[in-house]
Amino acid sequence: MGALDQRTALAAVKFVHTAVWAVFAGCILWLPVAALSGRLWLATGLAVLVLVEVLVLALNGWRCPLTDVAARFTDQRAANFDIYLPEWLARNNQRLFGALFVLGLTILAWSWLGGGLPPLTPSGPP
Repeated sequence: MGALDQRTALAAVKFVHTAVWAVFAGCILWLPVAALSGRLWLATGLAVLVLVEVLVLALNGWRCPLTDVAARFTDQRAANFDIYLPEWLARNNQRLFGALFVLGLTILAWSWLGGGLPPLTPSGPP
């Protein structure tokens, strides 16, 4: 494979990896919002989707399988060689989003157990 073909292949893998990351990051960020707004089944679905990704990562030594695909096309090994993210975010991604996911799961569990915010409807004049 020529250098141009390798660069094109790497760019394609990075694009797909970034899109997949954005979906899971969005799920993690939306999880507590959905739970707190009473959309518990949506929040549960988001949590299950992320848990499937966690299982994939765990079975692959806590590395995304797309990292191994990207490694075929470059010798670079910076934290973001395989994804279009700033290096600091790529390096701290699992810690940051792992903590946010645990927080989201905690809020979801609390919401299922009867917690949650009161409805945001006007109660009328004081």
